Amino acid sequence: MSTPAVEFAVRPSTRPLPAEQRDAILAAPGFGRSFTDHMVTIKWTAEHGWHDAEVRPYASIPLDPANMTLHYGQSIFEGLKAYRRPDGTVALFRPDANAARFRRSAARLAMPELPVELFVEACARLVRQDLAWVPQGGETSLYLRPFMFATEVALGVRPASEYLFVVIASPAGPYFTGGVEPVSVWLSQEYVRAAPGGTGEAKCAGNYAASLSAQAEAARHGCDQVVWLDATERRWVEEMGGMNLFFVWGSGDDATLVTPELTGTLLPGITRDSLLRLAGDLGHRTEERRVSVAEWRANAADGTLSEVFACGTAAVVTPVGEVRSAQGDWTVSGGSTGKVTMRLREALLDIQTGRAADPYGWVHTVA
Repeated sequence: MSTPAVEFAVRPSTRPLPAEQRDAILAAPGFGRSFTDHMVTIKWTAEHGWHDAEVRPYASIPLDPANMTLHYGQSIFEGLKAYRRPDGTVALFRPDANAARFRRSAARLAMPELPVELFVEACARLVRQDLAWVPQGGETSLYLRPFMFATEVALGVRPASEYLFVVIASPAGPYFTGGVEPVSVWLSQEYVRAAPGGTGEAKCAGNYAASLSAQAEAARHGCDQVVWLDATERRWVEEMGGMNLFFVWGSGDDATLVTPELTGTLLPGITRDSLLRLAGDLGHRTEERRVSVAEWRANAADGTLSEVFACGTAAVVTPVGEVRSAQGDWTVSGGSTGKVTMRLREALLDIQTGRAADPYGWVHTVA
């Protein structure tokens, strides 16, 4: 059903965190540990569509034991960042792309599709309300977590008729506190992240719950992250944890960047999309195609594969230095961080943080 323009009510917190306590958090925010004074909520019902939009104090959300999400898992989310820039403005990075992916996730899980403009407005309003929570300097940011879940109270396997959309925010420090270091990865052959026709390209909570056993397996093998293979042949590389992967053949300006193609089982990462555009404009050839484990191993051994990195909102770009598997271990470029990896990382961060101009229209100024 069509929904008329949604008006936002604003209820400021009467008990915001004292400035000195907030400043102490911003001095060393970590990631996902502290949350701002407010949140945004918007309701949806089959009868009224999107309504009751509020900027309100951050608080717990009461749940009935028969809440349908607790039983049937209709829950999706996004992640994006707001940056305080050198000119004093605060901007979101590509919120429209997050909004579009949120709509695709909702459609896959038979949930209502939030309009792009309403998603972006909700994020912008929360940032403006909690502007003092946006840290400044380096790679710090305000991380936003929009999410939506079913709120209907009923038992029965069907799409719910009521939902709640929420945005919360958390100040975030640099992902790599000690500098960018290559990670080690475990090739998971017992578990798979997604199968054709499944929910692999949706950012839904169940995908992450299903990944935890494999991540624990990686940790038992002394690895930082798990790498997922395809569900059919266990041959083709798909993702690293919750991040997309890139492979670099060659070096310098002649380097070619390859990332696994989107087959419906991979999450279409916004950082992935941004890097493909940036790499091409920096003079690199780019390809979206399947990459096999055998190709990764053989080309790392003969040196033609010079770098591997993962990318995502939280860490931006993460170099991959060592691979471990039941069939043997190998390194990429001796386990070092490559020049192409760092060049792309810095180019993207410069646009996000305002150190460089944005020729793509990716930056959405909110304050």
